[in-house]
Amino acid sequence: MEDKYLLSDVKRYSGTDTSACMRCGKCSGRCPAYNDMDIKPHQFVTLIERGDIEKLMQSKSIWTCLSCMACVERCPRNVAPAQVIEAVRDAVVRQQYANKIKAEDIPAKIDETIPQQLLVSAFRKYNK
Repeated sequence: MEDKYLLSDVKRYSGTDTSACMRCGKCSGRCPAYNDMDIKPHQFVTLIERGDIEKLMQSKSIWTCLSCMACVERCPRNVAPAQVIEAVRDAVVRQQYANKIKAEDIPAKIDETIPQQLLVSAFRKYNK
């Protein structure tokens, strides 16, 4: 039952209509990380449609994806495999690390060297 809710969250976070995919493979053909992926971009979309979220979450491809959006540019139906991969990656991070960052975990040195916007962005992303 938990997988059903996780799948629903991944679909919602990706913001893409995976049912529009016609499985042409153009997204995978354009992917610069294709050779290093165990699950290709078009297969991510297919597995989401089938509801096989566990296989995706255990894939090394979620860490191999460059998020270059080449797959999105190539898709004739405006399906965004990179966004699906990012949503799965975020789901894994949320499960593994309970998705929390504390201000005191950031060393004082870093505060001086990086822009405040970056810190605020990280807090927003990882404190959901």
